[in-house]
Amino acid sequence: MAAQLACLLEVSAPKPGNVSPGRHFHDTSYEDFLASAVAIGPALAGAGERPLGATIRSAVEATARWAGRNTNLGIVLLLAPLARAAHRSEGSLRARVEWVLAETTVADAADVYEAIRVAHPGGLGEASAEDVSAAPTVTLTAAMGLAAERDSVAREYVSGFASTFEIGVPAVRDARRRALRWPDASVYAFLALLAAVPDTLIARKLGQAEAERISRLAAEARRGGPRELAAFDAELRDARNTRNPGTTADLTCASLFAVILEDGWSR
Repeated sequence: MAAQLACLLEVSAPKPGNVSPGRHFHDTSYEDFLASAVAIGPALAGAGERPLGATIRSAVEATARWAGRNTNLGIVLLLAPLARAAHRSEGSLRARVEWVLAETTVADAADVYEAIRVAHPGGLGEASAEDVSAAPTVTLTAAMGLAAERDSVAREYVSGFASTFEIGVPAVRDARRRALRWPDASVYAFLALLAAVPDTLIARKLGQAEAERISRLAAEARRGGPRELAAFDAELRDARNTRNPGTTADLTCASLFAVILEDGWSR
């Protein structure tokens, strides 16, 4: 339930350049993300009883049945280790996530490779080693390490979820302490993440320089008010969504999930 709630909060917040109520993409709608949020619930509920890769594959396959397109591959890749860690009782949530990631197997990687093929994300490209089109020969965490330079979700697997726990979670907590409601707290965390970490989805589509420029604009929007935020949103929108900070949205969802798991739910 916490995972589903985090997904619903994330997509319902008016994050610049992303799908939200009344703001759709040419190929995905707000309702697609609502269906996806519900679809992953059963898989994540069983995260403590099955291998990590199987959980990810099950969640992505369930999403495909409901949404029919890639709405949440990055989210599932981030939420599944957190969900599995939540079933452990010793240590901080971050420490438990690190234990989960240290235990991944080649079989986990095989399941995740199949999940990626099912989701068929845009802008993936080809890798010189351990490409998802072939069978993996290394553990899931090792495979993620090979992609860490070009993908922020993969980087979380080898950094102990650094962006989530060092940027996103503190931003959500800071916003909530200042009595911001969940939609505003989600946007606040999104801007904090984007300002600190250039979005790798944008970088793969338009290059690193453009991703870094958008991070600078995010920092300016974060310091500004509603007008600056609206201008930033307009800057990120085009007919093909090439400037969609989708990876940052995934990290925002993971941050919301971690806060709900650790702090509990309060309106």
